[in-house]
Amino acid sequence: MTSLTITDSELDGIKDQVVLITGLATLRRVISHGGKVFASDVNPLPEPEASSVPFIKANVTSWKEQLDMFKAAEKEYGKIDHVFANAGIPPSTTLLEEDVDEKGDLLPPKLDTMNVNLTGCMYTVKLGIHYIKSHANGGTTTKHGILGLVRALYTQLYPKIPIRLNAIAPSWTDTAIIPREVVAFLGEGNCQSADAVAQSVVLLMADGQRHGQVMYSDKGRFWEMEDGETGYHALTKKMLDTDAGIRRVVTAHGQAAAGSRLVLGFGPPPQSRH
Repeated sequence: MTSLTITDSELDGIKDQVVLITGLATLRRVISHGGKVFASDVNPLPEPEASSVPFIKANVTSWKEQLDMFKAAEKEYGKIDHVFANAGIPPSTTLLEEDVDEKGDLLPPKLDTMNVNLTGCMYTVKLGIHYIKSHANGGTTTKHGILGLVRALYTQLYPKIPIRLNAIAPSWTDTAIIPREVVAFLGEGNCQSADAVAQSVVLLMADGQRHGQVMYSDKGRFWEMEDGETGYHALTKKMLDTDAGIRRVVTAHGQAAAGSRLVLGFGPPPQSRH
């Protein structure tokens, strides 16, 4: 685990690169550093972005709509360097509901959250890998998903495929996905702005040395969770020295894989792991 600061100059590497994106704060952050954006969401963009940013409406649970989204972005700019698919919704079930049909039979749980936050994530990752690697300059993809997916995929990419894979893990963030009563309960100053998260996203896109990392953000403070002497990689190496350690790794892996964002992209990996 390593703490770090993010300066504006570190984000300037996104200049002139094409980002396929959902999430307004990150869209604005990319544009402010000279990046080019193709936006997608189920809701239209607000002004002034609606008048200046290419946009297509897409539901991430639909493979066809996501495929059309990638095709449209490539047609607009001729390439895709990065993808930030930040679509996400709150939990849609507690599994305690007693909803029944007209015959009185119990209905299945509503899996909207899984379909958007996980299935949609996997669609975006697959499409992102395909479209990013088709261009020499490449880029990055960020998407709702699970931490375990990051840890499983990143070793399968670079150097076999020259694509970087990272993740972000934001603390409480003031976005539409968080109910207003929760924001009020947390109190003023205890919820970070969406722009703070956007900084970590753009850093992972702009810095071609970052691969297999997880960036935690909390009110303008940032930590990289995977590398370093106390990071996940060092911890699992120690655990794997024993059979009991292997069982602990499996347990910890399952507990950690709750809800992160994935980041794929072209670029060389870090020179060494600490």
